[in-house]
Amino acid sequence: MNTGETSLQNEKFIKMTTAPIGPLITGLAIPSAIIMLISALYNMVDTFFVSFLGTSATAAVGVAFPLMAVIQAVGFFFGHGSGNYIARELGAQNFENASKMAATGFFSAFIAGVLLAVFGILFLDPLVRLLGATDTILPFARNYIRFILMGAPFMMCSLMQNNLLRYQGSSFYGMIGMVGGALINIALDPLFIFVFHWGTGGAGFATMISQFISSCLLFWASGKNDNVRIRFKYFSPSLANYREMVRGGLPSLARQGIASIAGICMNNLAGAFGDEVIAAITIVQRVFMMAASLIAGIGQGFQPVCGFNYGAKLFTRVKQGFRFSLITMTIPLIPLCIFGFIFAPQIITLFRPDDPLLIEIGTKAFRYQCYTIPLLGWITINSMMMQTMGKAFEASLLAIARQGLFMLPLLFLLTPLFGVNGILVSQPAADLGTFILSIPLSIRVFRVMQ
Repeated sequence: MNTGETSLQNEKFIKMTTAPIGPLITGLAIPSAIIMLISALYNMVDTFFVSFLGTSATAAVGVAFPLMAVIQAVGFFFGHGSGNYIARELGAQNFENASKMAATGFFSAFIAGVLLAVFGILFLDPLVRLLGATDTILPFARNYIRFILMGAPFMMCSLMQNNLLRYQGSSFYGMIGMVGGALINIALDPLFIFVFHWGTGGAGFATMISQFISSCLLFWASGKNDNVRIRFKYFSPSLANYREMVRGGLPSLARQGIASIAGICMNNLAGAFGDEVIAAITIVQRVFMMAASLIAGIGQGFQPVCGFNYGAKLFTRVKQGFRFSLITMTIPLIPLCIFGFIFAPQIITLFRPDDPLLIEIGTKAFRYQCYTIPLLGWITINSMMMQTMGKAFEASLLAIARQGLFMLPLLFLLTPLFGVNGILVSQPAADLGTFILSIPLSIRVFRVMQ
């Protein structure tokens, strides 16, 4: 670590531990929110363009969701695991340790992506069946998922690098890489699907290219200004480093891993009622990803502030940041949910205007979700705070609660009793359960910061 890099990182330490909380988090949150919103937008646009190919093709995107969750789980594990540690080390001004963790997280993510791609392509058809594809969805899902697997190493590296930059308070550079790739994906989708007539395979190919470009842009950004540079000479795959990654990254791995399992179960249960159910759930998930992304973007602006100040033992600033972020997350959700509840049929019709059954199912699912989405701010900010502090048990418990402790049992309990409605109500009921669970966990964490 040279003198110039150390000086810049000292300046960042001073900024993160002394600047006014509100403007500091806002400045960090805006690029993160843009990243998350653009990423959610391109997922929604992906579904929108594919929906022109038919209901089964739309459902194929939903079948791929659990696989995407696995890729995100691993990418977030290395990104959050190394990023949380790096934020605390930078707060404690241990710059060399931060550099070693950055390199270890990056190269580990790439290796994991290659392994997933190889095994996934070798066993493609059994994998697609496992994910919930019916006979009519199978050909569309196979073409789409093949390219998703090819892009897995770059997707994992993009997620890892974006989080690494974010935890250092460099969300702007992460925004350049993630938004650049997302915009390319949006532009290539109609070209590959409708001009080249590659169908769902074209949508998957566009995603693969966009992830490669994002990864390259983010690698370039990691070498700019005061960011911790990724260098192979610092690659240190030691037990101690991976132990720290587990502390910071396990909640993300658990959250996304459980989301994958829940998605597989939901697809398989929904498939028994027809492709329309999977397609309707897919559309609703993609639209609500926009709201979830806004919340996550604000929370990501809070995390580096939390990490630096918790590492510096400035607990009052951590609490101030928590309150500011919670209010900022929750206020926009209420009018959005009212609007969504009223115009749910029109929103679903945008995707599949010629499928009345899909519109009916999608409208119900959309309105059910509107009831509990305002609770997501409280759930998210608590989970992010606990994860950044390295409180693995509390953060992991909250991370798996929504999809694991509540949604999975509810799916298997309510579906036999209420059929399709049981599937649709499982997610909002799980949100309510997670909200209730998070209250005593947050009280326990705040008592430590006295």
